[in-house]
Amino acid sequence: MTNDKTLIIFTRYPEPGKTKTRMIPALGAEGAAELQRQMSEHTLKNAKEWQRVIGGKIAIHFAGGDESLMSNWLGKELTYYPQVTGDLGYKMQSAFNQAFSNGAAKVVTIGIDCPDINLALLNQAFTSLSEQDLVLGKAEDGGYYLIGLNRLIPELFQNINWGTSQVLAQTQNIANSLNLNTAYLPTLPDVDRPEDLFIWEKYQ
Repeated sequence: MTNDKTLIIFTRYPEPGKTKTRMIPALGAEGAAELQRQMSEHTLKNAKEWQRVIGGKIAIHFAGGDESLMSNWLGKELTYYPQVTGDLGYKMQSAFNQAFSNGAAKVVTIGIDCPDINLALLNQAFTSLSEQDLVLGKAEDGGYYLIGLNRLIPELFQNINWGTSQVLAQTQNIANSLNLNTAYLPTLPDVDRPEDLFIWEKYQ
């Protein structure tokens, strides 16, 4: 059990109208916020299982709300950081930098949109970082649901068309140009749009 590992979770306070907005046509603002709440809690449950079995720190990088609202919701024992201003790449780069500055040797970042992330996948991601520079969990939509590093590599978060089907390919091109050794996790679906809700239903 060591504390050289940090798992970063990106999430948002479940305020109606400000979260999971692409789900609002199907679920309504309240329903979309409830989905955000449930998926965040599901992700954190699996993260805490990883922490209990493997050992490591969990850092929550949040948008919306404030630290008091977040800790009252998800628990006082976690570490909370407001997401910095900027695009997703800058937010992730800053989160990785924060974790490495705090002494982590292996850092993995996930969101809450991929409910299939579990203890085995998280363990595989961190284990890969013993021998690889980069670990990526491929998402079916052309992005990635997980990224892990054992040192900060800012280039991986720059000049990426975030939110498009090009994210993974662009990241791979950058990794190749830097001669990074990359490990891959199984390809999994994200729950982003109403047609994806069936993926989440099996966890209800």
